[in-house]
Amino acid sequence: MIDIPDALIATQSTYNGEAGRAFIAALPGMAEDFLERWGLRPDGASSYGVCALVLPVVRVADGCRAALKLQPVDEETVGEPVALRLWGGVSAGAVRLLDHDAVTGTMLLERLDGQRALSGVADAREAVGVVAELLAGLTSVRVAEGSGLRGLGEAAARMVEAAPGVAGRLVDAGERRLVADCAAAVREVAGDPGDRLLHWDLHFGNVLAGRGGRWVAIDPKPLVGDAGFELFPALVDRFEAADVVWRFDLLTEVLGLDRGRARAWTLGRVLQNACWDTGEGGRRLVPEQAEVARLLLGRG
Repeated sequence: MIDIPDALIATQSTYNGEAGRAFIAALPGMAEDFLERWGLRPDGASSYGVCALVLPVVRVADGCRAALKLQPVDEETVGEPVALRLWGGVSAGAVRLLDHDAVTGTMLLERLDGQRALSGVADAREAVGVVAELLAGLTSVRVAEGSGLRGLGEAAARMVEAAPGVAGRLVDAGERRLVADCAAAVREVAGDPGDRLLHWDLHFGNVLAGRGGRWVAIDPKPLVGDAGFELFPALVDRFEAADVVWRFDLLTEVLGLDRGRARAWTLGRVLQNACWDTGEGGRRLVPEQAEVARLLLGRG
């Protein structure tokens, strides 16, 4: 029997409704199936995220310590194994994919140290530097057309089209102007959305320690686009307004990015989040995100 955390049950029910409840009901049988199919034995307590259950396992045939990740297949998770295979081919700094079942989305991954995340590093400059180096490796991979992964161009078109409605739902005039300026910035770069493989969610908690103490990126939400679209999580994680400019400078320098384009795509992340938040009934921008936009627009 596997332990299914109440929090995972709650999030699946909240975000995925009946499909989420069906996924939870199927989890015990699915776990048993893959333990047998891939010759695995459990090796400790499970962990979980918003959508996935992760079981530490050992591969009986060779003693390999691994992690069995069970999650629903949806638009965010379907590209994960594709991206991990691409990154694994160049040792870009992402967790290694050992096996994958396309029907269920189940993955067998290398085992990392779940008790040692980058979020535990007290020095923000050190943590941002780690993220910068990881992003430099991850975004070094170019993706050819026909990969099946989502593209930033389509996302940019949707957010620019939605921007007037988003602004109209905000109650603060200054925030309405911010949204309009974010949309204007995205329009300037949308014609060249880029061809790099993006993680899309590389905050400090999505970086774990691996063998030899190296830092490894986990849980991507793959997207093909401009590397400037990757900077936002490292600007708002453990947020301090006084840190935004030096963090942005460090990230753009390590990744070798054009600052103007990186600024525009980072404002695009503020706009994208505003689209999501107001779509769920929000009437104000998240304060930290609004402050990032102000600082990048020179209004801090």
